[in-house]
Amino acid sequence: MNYLSTRGDSTPRKFCDILLEGLAPDGGLYLPEHYPQIDRTTLDHWRHLYAQHGYATLAFEILSLYIDDIPAADLQRICEKTYTPEVFGTLEIVPLKKLGNGFYLEALSNGPTLAFKDMAMQLLGNLFEYELARRGEQLNILGATSGDTGSAAEYAMRGKHGIRVFMLSPHGRMSAFQQAQMFSLQDANIHNIAVEGVFDDCQDIVKAVSNDLAFKRQYKIGTVNSINWARLLAQVVYYFAGYFQATSHAPMLRAGASALPPEGAVPGLGRPGAGRNDEKVDFTVPSGNFGNVCAGHVARQMGLPINKLVVATNENDVLDEFFRTGVYRVRGSADTHETSSPSMDISKASNFERFVFDLLGRDGARTKALFHDALAKDGQFDLSGDPAFQQARQRFGFVSGKSTHGDRLATIRDVFQKHGVMIDTHTADGVKVAREHVQPSVPMIVLETALPIKFAATIREALGRDPDRPARFDGIEDLPRRVQVLPADADRVKALITQECE
Repeated sequence: MNYLSTRGDSTPRKFCDILLEGLAPDGGLYLPEHYPQIDRTTLDHWRHLYAQHGYATLAFEILSLYIDDIPAADLQRICEKTYTPEVFGTLEIVPLKKLGNGFYLEALSNGPTLAFKDMAMQLLGNLFEYELARRGEQLNILGATSGDTGSAAEYAMRGKHGIRVFMLSPHGRMSAFQQAQMFSLQDANIHNIAVEGVFDDCQDIVKAVSNDLAFKRQYKIGTVNSINWARLLAQVVYYFAGYFQATSHAPMLRAGASALPPEGAVPGLGRPGAGRNDEKVDFTVPSGNFGNVCAGHVARQMGLPINKLVVATNENDVLDEFFRTGVYRVRGSADTHETSSPSMDISKASNFERFVFDLLGRDGARTKALFHDALAKDGQFDLSGDPAFQQARQRFGFVSGKSTHGDRLATIRDVFQKHGVMIDTHTADGVKVAREHVQPSVPMIVLETALPIKFAATIREALGRDPDRPARFDGIEDLPRRVQVLPADADRVKALITQECE
């Protein structure tokens, strides 16, 4: 499998090359030359493997289709090292929670930092360490976070040999718990930088530094944001896992059930091989940067029977506006709302370029004209009159919706009162929008994004009580902090990287 850039650079590159590189030299994002096609026989086989052997085995099967420059035995060991009950809390790794008939939450927040980003970041840390050791090299990771990517990356990379992390975050715009998770880390290879601006300013700095090819090569700059294909690829796996669980014909075990699964099977998945692989499901994904839902797009292109991919936004509704109107209009810092689902306070969705590239028939020149030229000149582009835009819904299955603070509070209360399940603010955005697109005959899976403790103030507002807090995070807000505040200036960030590397 070779990889190409969304902006036209078709120089053949292997997985491990783009793993360490991040953005392509022409400023585009990497995608595989083609999406491997999965037939029903393969789905049957994967369903059986997941039921019998668990998530790590499923991850190995899917990743193997895209990674042919790591020996199979090594890749299998990396997957087995990553996806364990000790790290993610359950044998299923991503168990479904039922919220009514045919309506599910897929629990993605059982990892070390209590957010779905752990699902990919834990794998990425192990892949980085493996490949750097194989090459005898070091890597300086530059990332941007609106809340959860930063802590997931830092917890995955802390203490890793040959890796430094420089993580940018918008100063004062994350929740107190999110800030504490990152800034309390004292590891010498972790560097937190609070940028005076919004998330999009942080993201722009990462791209500016990555586009300085001389600096990038001299200081071995890599990325952990979802612009890194490896991270997005890891997220593809849980779409398959969620599908297999939602379409299992055997009853799923409930929490606390005493029934034992068949010998060797994973609890909650039913009997090995059970299920119909022509049954379609819908996924709803809370989305700001389009990475999580883009992984669903990849799974659908591979042949996973996904009917609709529902994009749920908050008040920063750039993506909802596009799927409703065909106009992609980025906002400036002053027009980016500070909301109670802060990880989605994004007005420039980096991963959206990957989908538009596919939407336009993989036309790199036209994609570059839109994302490099039109956005720089006009701050927007308009595909409403393009026949390709109609395919966003018809061929690719995308629909969208928006949630506000009031919607969030009402949804959190409703889910807790009806089902006894406490959800975070971003997941609430997903549930609210998912309910607008439910079809009686099609299972709906909402991707959970984080545990409620990360957004305690809004949970108190909605429910009048504090969310549960894992014991290992008691008192985290009171720990000493290690963070530097810098202006939104790529040169200042470069200077800091240079200083730390000398």
